[in-house]
Amino acid sequence: MTTAQKLSFDVQLSDHARTSAEREQVLASPGFGQVFTDHMISIDYTEGRGWHDARLMPYGPLSLDPATSVFHYAQELFEGLKAYRQGNGAIVSFRPYANAARFNTSAARMAMPGLPEDTFVESLELLVQTDREWVPATEGHSLYLRPFMIATQPALGVNYPSKTYKYMVIASPAAAYFGGDKAVSVWLSTEYTRAAPGGTGFAKCGGNYAAAFVAQRQAVEQGCDQVVWLDAHEHRYVEEMGGMNLFFVFGDRLLTPALTGTLLPGITRDSILTLAGDLGLKAEEGRISIEEWQAGCESGELTEVFACGTAAVVTPVGAVKGADRAWTVGDGTQGPVTRRVREELTGIQYGTRPDPHGWVHKLC
Repeated sequence: MTTAQKLSFDVQLSDHARTSAEREQVLASPGFGQVFTDHMISIDYTEGRGWHDARLMPYGPLSLDPATSVFHYAQELFEGLKAYRQGNGAIVSFRPYANAARFNTSAARMAMPGLPEDTFVESLELLVQTDREWVPATEGHSLYLRPFMIATQPALGVNYPSKTYKYMVIASPAAAYFGGDKAVSVWLSTEYTRAAPGGTGFAKCGGNYAAAFVAQRQAVEQGCDQVVWLDAHEHRYVEEMGGMNLFFVFGDRLLTPALTGTLLPGITRDSILTLAGDLGLKAEEGRISIEEWQAGCESGELTEVFACGTAAVVTPVGAVKGADRAWTVGDGTQGPVTRRVREELTGIQYGTRPDPHGWVHKLC
């Protein structure tokens, strides 16, 4: 299927949608990824035929053969973005075409078919338009959108990728992921590696996250909120925090680990690199070792550290712990640069600040 071709979505509305009272009860305290809206998107792919059978349908279980390829070889990928309810009543998303492009980059790495970017965005628009009452009005809350694709061919052969796939979108109302501006503590993982050169680190595939669970559990056992991943070769250079990119603040200069193929190219990360100039900050990509991180904090040269991603937006890092070291970042709380970046970014998303780069896309 080419980008010039257009799918027509069949719409089947749910006959067991939640009542207004049930929905409002969920929206009062949504958590994150716990409750899902009344509908979902499904599009099938068959080799030689392309994408077909595009549907909006009631949210519900899937029926898959036990031999389905995704269960055995983890050929799948996903994206994550949000729908925001702005003060003027519009419901918008933030840079959805960037998510669509990254989705296809991940698909190429996982030997899966690309999805036309316009179809990706149209699927989001249709789902949000249908379930628009699920978009929270509470400040800081949003509707989290999860597009994903799985291999659906029932086959156990390991020498070739699946010939059939299913693309889907589900949605879940969401509160702040880490509790807003609360600083998190991090554990330096020297025992485990998230990704290596030539691997799938830059792709948003589930295997990366499954392999991270053991290190995240270790971080919690050490009294920390999140794990920080280091490079696979020397275990010295900082790469990511959990599933988020990191920024290091040296006064008015921001430094973020460069994209080497082992890091996820975060859309929030890319947006902050652009916003830095608007805020009078200098931003650069490079590398930083754990020794440089510690020394910078102890000397006062490194004033703040924050993580960024779709789910948590911008999260301050207040304390660092490793097997043989521990230190505090600044005074252990959110710093002024982190606050400015977060307020500017969320202001654009919720429509309280100008959108000079045209990042906001109206869904309905």
